[in-house]
Amino acid sequence: MEVIFKVFFVYFVMPNVDCWSIFGKPSVPRFDHVWWGPLYSKYHNDTSIRPFEVHFDEEMINDLRYRLKTHRPFTPPLEGVGFEYGFNTDHLHGWVDYWADQYPFQQQEKFLNQYPQFKTNIQGLDIHFLWVKPHVPPTMEVVPLLVMHGWPGSVREFYEFLPHLTAGSIHRDFAIQVIAPSLPGFGFSDAAVRPGLGATEMAVVLRNLMHRLGFKKFYVHGGDWGAYIGLSIATLYPKEVLGFHTNLPVSISPLAVAIWVLGSVYPPLVVEPRLANRMYPLLSHIYWLTRETGYLHLQATKPDSLGVAMSDSPSGLLAYIFQLVSTGSRRKFYYRSDGGFDELYTRAELIDNLMIYWITNSFTTSSRIYAETLNLRNINMAVFAIPTPVPTWTIHAKDEIIYQSPTLLRLKFTNLLNSTILDTGGHFLALEKPELLADDVQNGIAAFRSWHRQNKKNKY
Repeated sequence: MEVIFKVFFVYFVMPNVDCWSIFGKPSVPRFDHVWWGPLYSKYHNDTSIRPFEVHFDEEMINDLRYRLKTHRPFTPPLEGVGFEYGFNTDHLHGWVDYWADQYPFQQQEKFLNQYPQFKTNIQGLDIHFLWVKPHVPPTMEVVPLLVMHGWPGSVREFYEFLPHLTAGSIHRDFAIQVIAPSLPGFGFSDAAVRPGLGATEMAVVLRNLMHRLGFKKFYVHGGDWGAYIGLSIATLYPKEVLGFHTNLPVSISPLAVAIWVLGSVYPPLVVEPRLANRMYPLLSHIYWLTRETGYLHLQATKPDSLGVAMSDSPSGLLAYIFQLVSTGSRRKFYYRSDGGFDELYTRAELIDNLMIYWITNSFTTSSRIYAETLNLRNINMAVFAIPTPVPTWTIHAKDEIIYQSPTLLRLKFTNLLNSTILDTGGHFLALEKPELLADDVQNGIAAFRSWHRQNKKNKY
């Protein structure tokens, strides 16, 4: 208790004291441009920007259909359960049959190719990205925005989001061009051939992608792992990031954790009363996170073993990924036998995401982000705890996996301009509420631009 009261005194009674002088402020790590691809390719590296298209070839489709139709009988669920034990197999047959017999492969291939896509080699890895530019008058300023997905997502999450995001408006003096990469090891982007490429190192790769495209300064948006990579870019390169927008902001320093715990004694010290149930009782939230993150512990330790099963069985891939989509979308779906999918998404858009994992055989390589990030190397770097001065704007869905109040977030994001609170939505906000999220991103960028105009002499 003495430590808790010390935190209270430092943070609330002495707000002008540099709390890091007490708790110890880690230094910003510096990364060389590590080569993550095969060593032989280092000496004849192609740095061009090459067009790319998704292709569903007939051989792949036939093999996939065969695997979906010849699966072993699913084990029946226990009586009276929803998704408490994972994907309810009473409803798995319908999804497997849809994928095999009703999913419109050629139509969806065309759909996935509707935006310009490219690849370019960064640090030995061919990085895939969408590059969508707005249709606006040449007199309007166009600003670059790096948009990043997470796991078990892909760039498919952004397809309905992009038109709203890039739409021009007479009410704004700017328009947005979007660069949306497949994270290294995800989808159509290459995976590292040697250990060490975690989310922090990916931040360097994707920052260098923006440089390759000619953007020395840019805005960033991310959710899930994209949020972590985004805060890493904002921490490592604060002079290059004009603003950071995220729907999953996190502040995880010793002080933040201590204040979070202190709030369980008296929540109004940490969070508005109307939002207190999103953070407290603390033990109930810890229990929920522990219950729903078994996949995280497995992927952080043995992703390759798990990947053997997921790469061999599309039915298994569907069940494994979809249970996480259900849980992340609404907590109440835990008790529904159908997982609640059809309430929020179309079947085609969810299978589109699976197709990206299946045709690229990237489940294993994407899952390694957990093992490469949730380890002592990254914990000791403490990028997640180092404050960044980059102006930040956050949005919080009601059913997001975690909520932190501005009191905690400002310990990480010292120039937190706004936190938008939603009474709806879940973890996959770009897919579920694309127009709402796009509006918030645009509002955030408008605020960032205003902030920079007011702080022209601000040197950080």
